[in-house]
Amino acid sequence: MNKLIIAEKPSVALRLALSLGDGKPKRGYFNGVSYYETINGADLLYIVAAVGHLFTLRQRDQQKELPIFNIEWVPSYAVNQASYFTKKYLDTIWEISKKCHYFINACDYDIEGTVIGTNAIRYILNNKDMAKPVDSSQIKRMRFSTTTQLDLVEAYKKVNQFDEGNFEAGEARHMLDWMWGINMSRALIRAMASSGVKKILSVGRVQGPTLAVLAKRELEIRDFKPRDYWKLFIKYKEADFENRRGAIFEEQEADELLEKTRKAQTKVKLVEAKDSDMRPYPPFDLTSMQLEASRVFGIDPSRTLAIAQALYERSYISYPRTTSQKLPYTLNLPRVIKALSAVDKYKEHADRLIKENRYKPAEGLKEDEAHPAIYPTGELAKKLSAEEEKIYDLVVRRFLACFAEWATIESKKIILDAGGEEYEATASKVKKAGWLEFYTYYKPRNSTLPEMQLGTVVTPDDTFSKKLVTEPPKRYSKASLIALLEKKDLGTKATRAQIIDTLFKREYIKGSRIEVTGLGMSVYNALSQYCGEILDEELTRKLEDDMDKISKGAIKEAEVLNEGKEMLTKIITDFKQNEKGIGEELQKGLKEFQDSNILGVCSKCGGNLAIKRSKTGKSFVGCSNWPNCNNTYPLPQYAGIVPIGKACEVCKTPRIKVFRKGRRPFDMCLDPNCPTKKDWGKPDSNEKIEVKKASEIKTADKVQAGTAVSSQAGQQRKSAKKAGRSRKSAGAKKPQAKNRKKKAEEEVE
Repeated sequence: MNKLIIAEKPSVALRLALSLGDGKPKRGYFNGVSYYETINGADLLYIVAAVGHLFTLRQRDQQKELPIFNIEWVPSYAVNQASYFTKKYLDTIWEISKKCHYFINACDYDIEGTVIGTNAIRYILNNKDMAKPVDSSQIKRMRFSTTTQLDLVEAYKKVNQFDEGNFEAGEARHMLDWMWGINMSRALIRAMASSGVKKILSVGRVQGPTLAVLAKRELEIRDFKPRDYWKLFIKYKEADFENRRGAIFEEQEADELLEKTRKAQTKVKLVEAKDSDMRPYPPFDLTSMQLEASRVFGIDPSRTLAIAQALYERSYISYPRTTSQKLPYTLNLPRVIKALSAVDKYKEHADRLIKENRYKPAEGLKEDEAHPAIYPTGELAKKLSAEEEKIYDLVVRRFLACFAEWATIESKKIILDAGGEEYEATASKVKKAGWLEFYTYYKPRNSTLPEMQLGTVVTPDDTFSKKLVTEPPKRYSKASLIALLEKKDLGTKATRAQIIDTLFKREYIKGSRIEVTGLGMSVYNALSQYCGEILDEELTRKLEDDMDKISKGAIKEAEVLNEGKEMLTKIITDFKQNEKGIGEELQKGLKEFQDSNILGVCSKCGGNLAIKRSKTGKSFVGCSNWPNCNNTYPLPQYAGIVPIGKACEVCKTPRIKVFRKGRRPFDMCLDPNCPTKKDWGKPDSNEKIEVKKASEIKTADKVQAGTAVSSQAGQQRKSAKKAGRSRKSAGAKKPQAKNRKKKAEEEVE
């Protein structure tokens, strides 16, 4: 029988072809896209690849009036020019499907993977008519958590029935997100336009509550009023003993207690030492991995997920989009540990586990029905980039550590009594390292206290107070915000980082320690005042719960969609009635945001030079009088930029102060060609900064808003395209069969 298997990515399609065939797979091409043919027993398998979502939702007609609910699935290339590359993959799937009678969805085993593969098969079975329901009897589902040959072969042997519940839940999520996002975003844009300003704005079903979380924290910080307080200490043999009263908010009271302490005899009231066992950290789920990668390496959570996905596709780690902290024994964990013992950097620790027969992991509480915790497959990792090596090492060491012996921590506490005032000091040290030797990314604090005997009188080396100031609530980092969203059950494990990225893209938030901009606060204020439902966590959670019920067959997809439409209709009705007030609030916030980004005066036309963002997300400086003035300057990326309020003495261009994590702030002129920067980047320079020359930036008359792009890179792309056309016109031949085999083997390695 001829069977069509659809993988989510080309790399996984190749893995499937090399794993499932009785011999070497044959590689074919259609419109330049690879597909594979291989024999499995009596079956001829055709293996093709999607490239993520080949289909998307769009409005079915030209209706302008809100709300809009008439939507349809269409090929992604028909909606978004940036997705046009997906057309050749869809065309390939369509062409190869003509030879097949049996269809298997082998995309990632989660809701998104189910939607991707099922939509492609629906397109095939319904003769490109996406309006018809899918025929579940003609679809099968492969389920695997790693792309190793062993797991892929086993998944093919145990191919499952179509996971219809997952598809309907995924389709419902896509439809609700589209309807909420489009309707609310258009309502915001129209409200802004009603006050005479054009600006792209957006808000969505999860984006709204996420913005609300950040805005509320921002208001707490703005409303915070610092207070002075005092803490009292006794110093004895390099150890500071702190008064157990803690913070004292009256200076007179602190002075009186300090004087009382100085006059009193100091005795040792308590000496306590105890050992406690420290359990190994559980294996990673996605959120904990993103948090740890951010803490240890400073890697952005979105980037961590992308790296982990690449490692999964190359069979080095298991599926990363998981909420599980469980490692079932059915994964053949001893085999994985033994395989890791063949790698020099992991040999010592893996061998120790094998010798001690330690194969039972310390697991966490979180579970995922679809996938286990993230773990290394045991495949020899080759040709890793620097970032890939970091994430891979993090996963491997966390995995090995969860099998290791518990650590023992010795803690000590001493309390001194001075005239009835108690002063306490604590210390701890690692007595037995256990799993801490395996997981080198966690370093417990080691400290000591002087030897003291209960009841003895001691003479303090010093008695003193510290004046301190209360601090406002901490801002969220991207990683800590993802953890909070998971705790609040907002969004999904795969979408939380993307939602936060959207808030940055819309310029609602900024900074590594997230700050809500004036524009972001105006969107929050307008929504909370006039249609608070869009910010309501409970409403969003209810819809998420309903979609979970769809996947389990407890509720129908149509019922959830109708409920969502009713909610949205009410919100839009309220919004329309208050459109003028919302527009005024948004306009006020936009002006505040624009003013905060002004760095100085344009030397060419006298306009305002302000921080702008290109379509790729890069920051640069552009003139407010664009397109009449195309003056632009590059900016250091991933840095805080603050105007100084004065111009460079040499070139008269505005100067700024640059803040970067882990570095001292420094001043600089905006002009990269300024004589003050002539020694920058040289080995003996004290300050080094990566900036592009002004000549490398496409000016605003070429790209809207002055998109900062290297003109040299653009020229290289043009040359590459020209060379490609020449090759095509010259009738370049496709790779021969023996070269295809060699290339396939190299890709696997």
